[in-house]
Amino acid sequence: MPFRKAFFTILSHCFSTATTTSTSISTRLQKLPPLSNIHTKYKPQAIQQAQKALTDYLHATRSLPFTYAEHIGKNSIFSLSNLIRKIDYSVSTFPRNFRRLLRYHPINEFEFFFESIGIDYNDVSGFLPSNKFFFSEDGTVLNAACALSGFGFPWNMLGKLYTEDTSIFSKSSAELTARLSRIKEYGFSNLSVVGLCLAFPKLLSGEDELGGDIEALFGDFERVFVEFGLGNCVEGNVDACYEVCRKIRVFYDLGCQKGKVGELMSRKKILFLECSEEVLVQKADYFCKFGIGKGEVGLLLLQSPEILNLDLETPVISVLGFLQHFGLSKEELQSVRQKYSHVLGRNKMVNLPHSIRALDLQDWFFNKITCSHELLATYAIGDPNEDIDQGFINGLKRIQSTRTPIHTMNKLNFLHGIGFGENALTMKVLTHMHGNSSELQGRFDCLLNRGIKFSKLCTILRMTPKILSQNPENLEQKVNFLCQEMGSSLQYLDIFPAFLCFDLENRIKPRYRFHVWLTERGLCSKNYSIASMIATSEKSFVSRLSGIHPAAPKQWLECFLYKRY
Repeated sequence: MPFRKAFFTILSHCFSTATTTSTSISTRLQKLPPLSNIHTKYKPQAIQQAQKALTDYLHATRSLPFTYAEHIGKNSIFSLSNLIRKIDYSVSTFPRNFRRLLRYHPINEFEFFFESIGIDYNDVSGFLPSNKFFFSEDGTVLNAACALSGFGFPWNMLGKLYTEDTSIFSKSSAELTARLSRIKEYGFSNLSVVGLCLAFPKLLSGEDELGGDIEALFGDFERVFVEFGLGNCVEGNVDACYEVCRKIRVFYDLGCQKGKVGELMSRKKILFLECSEEVLVQKADYFCKFGIGKGEVGLLLLQSPEILNLDLETPVISVLGFLQHFGLSKEELQSVRQKYSHVLGRNKMVNLPHSIRALDLQDWFFNKITCSHELLATYAIGDPNEDIDQGFINGLKRIQSTRTPIHTMNKLNFLHGIGFGENALTMKVLTHMHGNSSELQGRFDCLLNRGIKFSKLCTILRMTPKILSQNPENLEQKVNFLCQEMGSSLQYLDIFPAFLCFDLENRIKPRYRFHVWLTERGLCSKNYSIASMIATSEKSFVSRLSGIHPAAPKQWLECFLYKRY
């Protein structure tokens, strides 16, 4: 069929026919730190000789089957280089000296094994068993790896299983073989089973019978595999099968229902396969930033995969122009101008999700894009001067003339990233924020995680930007005191955001507890607001409470206050 031939052509571009092993080794060789004791000219030769010597040592001396000894020898470049550095290199004597090193200085076999199955060398130390160096002391992990490799799992991809679920490698060879056989009984080939298990390690770790959600997963995979014609196209290519399974998993991680993903994917197969998993994840993360349920994001990408081809990072948008393009009325646009002036102006498309959240329009926007996803593709700034704020431009010039322009621009980028537009008000907010961009982001996230609504938090920062000049611990303690001990709600910060700027121990706690003490003893019949208690000067605070009750002379009140109750 013409479609099938065209589809195979697409797949040939999507998936490399080169083996994972050769690609991985080449990449590792490029990243390998310089071997100072060996001239660059002899480096490849020395590594090949060391690999052969290590393979022979593991096979002949340590009694590993040759196939698996060779896997370890060829895929543990970094561990091997550490041994090579211990020898004074000579072209004629290196092979003999390296074999002698192995004979008289036994290696930690687990270190070489974990690197060889694809675990990053920098992470290997975290997986090494304590007080064990040889497989003869505990061969469970090796035996499991041999059973999986014998079934068809690429040796240097076994680390994907191990890092996600180490319990798989605590099973016996017989248990793993039986589990794999039960999966095959659903009608899958060895290649399909390998791809499925690499993407969904729980298939191998579970003790339960295969059923329920797992059967739904198999249904999705079978539909995609058969409908896409992958059976003939990816024969012998584990990478291709694994990538398809990984894409299915992306949608499961987003909350899409098992048993439904395959049907939706099969309707948009060509567009779906033109997008790599990395791009798919990036686009999913982008739309999740709108604060919408992940399941809705997954359905959007499945139903409108054309979105995957859009550039959602570099284009510049005019906030008002964008809202008008999406159908906001004149009255609604005017309301936005009045209420959210800090969001107006220009911004980058990459910051759009948080700009929309700062306007509290995320539900409206997502409904629009779900019904008419082409609105994103058709938007463009019509006039080069559209929505350019001269106050912002002047502020940029001032930043460039300062001693720390890069530091300040990073802070400005943080503000744009949370929805503040290119306008003069953003520049005013910027001048009152202290800390680098990562610190500001951490403080913002702290308040967001405490339950403050995104749009309200941005408005609070517009009113009182100094809030973000404090560390997250102080902010969290103040929020907790406001809600738990003072019995107020987060909504009070809409009225009195400056509450978060006052010192908790020396201002907020003593004044509030003093007020409570007076109220409990009938010395204060009036219930003052939090702002009245906290924001007034100490002189005014004491003076106000002095007139509450004749039994409370000013001197006594001052002494009580300074006890910091």
